[in-house]
Amino acid sequence: MTIEQQIQAAAAAAVAALYGAEVPAETLQIQKTRPEFEGHLTLVTFPLLRQSRKKPEETGEDLGHYLVENTQLVSAYNVVKGFLNLVIAPSAWLSLLDEISANPEYGIQKATEESPLVMIEYSSPNTNKPLHLGHVRNNLLGWAVSQIAAANGNRVVRTNIVNDRGIHICKSMLAWQKWGNGETPASSGKKGDHLIGDYYVLFDKHYREEVKTLAAQYEAEGMEAEAATEKAKQQAPLILEAHDMLVKWEQGDAEVRQLWQMMNEWVYAGFDETYKALGVGFDKIYYESQTYLEGKEKVEEGLQKGIFYRREDNSVWADLTGEGLDEKLLLRSDGTSVYMTQDIGTAKLRFQDYPIDKMVYVVGNEQNYHFQVLSILLDKLGFEWGKGLVHFSYGMVELPNGKMKSREGTVVDADDLVATMISDARHTMDEAGKNGDMTEEEKQEVARIVGMGALKYFLLKVDARKNMLFNPEESIDFNGNTGPFIQYTYARIKSILRKAAEEQQATATPVLSTKEEELIQHLAGFSEVVRTAGQDYSPSVIANYCYDLAKEYNSFYHDFSILREEDVAKRQFRLNLSAQVAKVLRLGMGLLGIEMPERM
Repeated sequence: MTIEQQIQAAAAAAVAALYGAEVPAETLQIQKTRPEFEGHLTLVTFPLLRQSRKKPEETGEDLGHYLVENTQLVSAYNVVKGFLNLVIAPSAWLSLLDEISANPEYGIQKATEESPLVMIEYSSPNTNKPLHLGHVRNNLLGWAVSQIAAANGNRVVRTNIVNDRGIHICKSMLAWQKWGNGETPASSGKKGDHLIGDYYVLFDKHYREEVKTLAAQYEAEGMEAEAATEKAKQQAPLILEAHDMLVKWEQGDAEVRQLWQMMNEWVYAGFDETYKALGVGFDKIYYESQTYLEGKEKVEEGLQKGIFYRREDNSVWADLTGEGLDEKLLLRSDGTSVYMTQDIGTAKLRFQDYPIDKMVYVVGNEQNYHFQVLSILLDKLGFEWGKGLVHFSYGMVELPNGKMKSREGTVVDADDLVATMISDARHTMDEAGKNGDMTEEEKQEVARIVGMGALKYFLLKVDARKNMLFNPEESIDFNGNTGPFIQYTYARIKSILRKAAEEQQATATPVLSTKEEELIQHLAGFSEVVRTAGQDYSPSVIANYCYDLAKEYNSFYHDFSILREEDVAKRQFRLNLSAQVAKVLRLGMGLLGIEMPERM
């Protein structure tokens, strides 16, 4: 039970004893006391005036006096209008620290067989290009959300849906056929996803040239420029060939399927390397090539039940005007499926595979409308979790020089980004002289941990709903709100604890300073932070809590001696307090997928 919950329970008992009225403890408003007033926690008395039938100040005096006289929680109080400021007794803080110390995973709830099953989808890459910075944010958010959900006592299934079919895949395949000369990852020395991405960019280069030539021809024939360009985009030989390849793929053409399978295998091997570097993984991977047919079946089922309708051109639509939306295409006139159809099919397979209680899609905010529609369609088709599905909608990552464009090859590649972050971390640490006594292997491992920690923290500390500007140089800084600052605080504590390993145990109870009490109070708030982050799907809440805790510990470290403290009881207390700060930092950063170095 947190200190806030203990105060709520004691205050509820006080209301019952003083006024003969029952109030649910959890409804009592407890908040952190404002800095300008004495106290740790504040009880808001205004909602209790109906029970006390007294003025706010008198009610506060009654409750404060009762808590001091009848509990061991409160040592003093003061009343400011309708606010009862409570000074928590030192013994209560020591007891709370003992409770934190006794729990190796303080603030973390364990799932049981009866716990809700939450499925979380993230990553969702296309097999026509390598992962880029946008994918990095998606994967890190998805992993963190799944870790936080598990820490709140849920059973969690991490899942990925790979977009391994469609016109974009055919573009890379066609380009490789035309200009690849049999090139493979082995012959080129490139990762498979990078190799295929190069051909996607090559397709676009040649396609643009065709469009430009055709558009000029149509304009010469008297067509307006805009109309000429649009017609050229549709009639360019390359795009027609790509569409023809897509139809052949859906018809099961052996040659096209064999090429598709070979190139996809190259990409998957490349993806696996990137996922490993990012420290993310999945319990189950679905492939759109397997789910789109299931989606077609569900659409046909909906058609028979009158949920959907067919137009004269043979295309199938859902009419959502009754829900205040528009009409949604589900099957094209040639029978090929769209993303919505594939998502319906994927949902069907997932529901068959797992007894899902909640489905969370980690997808960028440009797909808000898509998931609004998907939720309605799944509900109409009878999926129990359809109406309550969660679209974890996040903003885009932008760069100092503008947005990323995959077709033009101007993306920030995920593998390059990871390598750069690790290299920058190593350079920064070498310059600062923080790793002089390490072996070369240790230096490189710490650089990896710090570089990846910097990247992950920078992307996760921002409210996920907001667009953000990514600046690698800022993320590596060992000062300020960065991953390396928190990691360095952790490593500092671990160094202190190693030096104190031979310390004798003290039995006396120390006198706590205000700063030490505040640090315990901050530590104790971790469990509530984890709960809030789970409710709000907000990794940034965890990130900023860890930063505040590290900052507060560093202030304490600056003002108080630890190893040099002559009073054995105080020294032991501060060592234990330091150990608990390190533990909670490790747990909190672990929920974000960030490793903590023992040395820096």
